[in-house]
Amino acid sequence: MDQLRAGTDVLFILIGAVMVLAMHAGFAFLEVGTVRAKNQVNALAKIMSDFAVSTIAYFFIGFSIAYGVDFFSGADTLSEKNGYELVKFFFLLTFAAAIPAIISGGIAERAKFYPQLLASLLLVGLVYPFFEGIVWNGNFGIQAALESWLGAGFHDFAGSIVVHAMGGWIALAAVLLLGPRTGRYRKDGGVTAHPPSSIPFLSLGAWTLTVGWFGFNVMSAQTVEAVSGLVAVNSLMAMVGGVLAALFVGKNDPGFLHNGPLAGLVAVCAGSDLMHPLGALVVGAVAGSLFVVTFTLTQNKWKIDDVLGVWPLHGLCGLWGGIAAGIFGLEMFGGIGGVSFLAQLVGSLLGVGVALLGGFVVYGLIKTFLGLRLTEEEEYLGADLSIHRITAEPDYNRGEV
Repeated sequence: MDQLRAGTDVLFILIGAVMVLAMHAGFAFLEVGTVRAKNQVNALAKIMSDFAVSTIAYFFIGFSIAYGVDFFSGADTLSEKNGYELVKFFFLLTFAAAIPAIISGGIAERAKFYPQLLASLLLVGLVYPFFEGIVWNGNFGIQAALESWLGAGFHDFAGSIVVHAMGGWIALAAVLLLGPRTGRYRKDGGVTAHPPSSIPFLSLGAWTLTVGWFGFNVMSAQTVEAVSGLVAVNSLMAMVGGVLAALFVGKNDPGFLHNGPLAGLVAVCAGSDLMHPLGALVVGAVAGSLFVVTFTLTQNKWKIDDVLGVWPLHGLCGLWGGIAAGIFGLEMFGGIGGVSFLAQLVGSLLGVGVALLGGFVVYGLIKTFLGLRLTEEEEYLGADLSIHRITAEPDYNRGEV
């Protein structure tokens, strides 16, 4: 019976890992559909390369920092409990690799290729697992201290803060250090529009992310015994709340519409195992509205050239989700309870602080010693030709088709 339970848990978490792995295709096509046509190849190449680098960083360094577990032992030891620790690593790796995938959309169209891969190595190997271990493994006694002082530890079931806010706030640091795309903000105060290059690709990316997200959230239980249908339905309700809010607040704009479900899902991750579905619907609707409003402010008023809006989407909606778990997770709002609003606030702000500090240190050092951005000529040509020597549709570009 123990062998059957172990094998079932391995299969369960493996399915989750594959679903979240598929989300990286979603990240890729969301970026492909948003950036200009001359940067589409680069978007695909970054997501694929970043995942490979993230795997190396997390396998050799990050997983050990977060959980005190390494894989420097014989295969017979690694295969204990049907290799559960290995598939747990695989599952959590797909979360860790989301950090550079999120950042990629913010720094699109003007970032150097190999310096970004180095940043991915450092972030996934050092910065991300430092905070991951605090929240999900109780490292440094911070969770115990919060429980003692505030009555509950910081609750982040599937990573509104650990994954999404971390990625979004690190991306903000990178975007600020990188600077806006050439010509984006004109001297007369105007803003040069760069509309999405492909709404179908953008939609494909959004749908792929949305479907995979149910593995991201539901399989965060990590065992079959702990799985909860509440997580699935809360994810669904937050998703549709985000869609409808983004549709109406965004005035039918397809870019906002397709980011709406992602905003809702980002926000519900933290408390998806605690909230009532009606609470999840509200959380998702607030997140969808928050994304539309803050993306517009970021681009037009604050003049922060975050190409895909990853700081509003992941950073701010993730922050809202961490705090919202301390509101809608309470019994008075129909939740299961066992959370503290103050603990959620403190834990969420701690995550933002770690992300900003880590982002400015990593990207600041790379900017100083290697440089972050393409030359003006390379940016004009596009990252596809400048870095990869090919465009997304070379025959079409030459007029042969």
